[in-house]
Amino acid sequence: MDNFRSISGSREEGKEGFIGNLKVKVIKGTDLAIRDMMTSDPYVIFTLGQQTVQTTVIKSNLNPVWNEELMLSVTRPFGLLNLKVFDYDLFSSDDIMGEADIDLHPLITSAMAYGDPSMFDDMQIGIWMKSQDNALIDDSEVKIVGGKVKQEILIKLQNVESGELELALEWMPLES
Repeated sequence: MDNFRSISGSREEGKEGFIGNLKVKVIKGTDLAIRDMMTSDPYVIFTLGQQTVQTTVIKSNLNPVWNEELMLSVTRPFGLLNLKVFDYDLFSSDDIMGEADIDLHPLITSAMAYGDPSMFDDMQIGIWMKSQDNALIDDSEVKIVGGKVKQEILIKLQNVESGELELALEWMPLES
């Protein structure tokens, strides 16, 4: 199921600096924080530059499975991809359930260095290393898989008592 939604921003903005698209697949959350009586209604918001995209709300679930794909356009210079997990509340403001920043540099620079990934067999072309300065649970390899540049990421949510997110990124370069 391909859900490509943008809730603000335009893919056409900054055409001169536009370098490609980033497909973000939000796979699942694990052990998310309780923000209602015994559970939460989580959703994820991603922000890149002026763009914001959002997953659907999963009702009453601390281990939600989204398997939802979102699309963001990438312009130069590109910064960090910020994500925030919220608990949806009908009658009050939504509660924050954690956040993290994703460094896109390893994915995009590796992809651009290799050019057309369809010309290569499956292989690792880059890595984002786990460190004290990021939210990675394990090192995250950038790979060419089936002619596409992809990166699987397992993130520990920051500024919250618990929670992890599993994501898969795919770089979609401009058509030549």
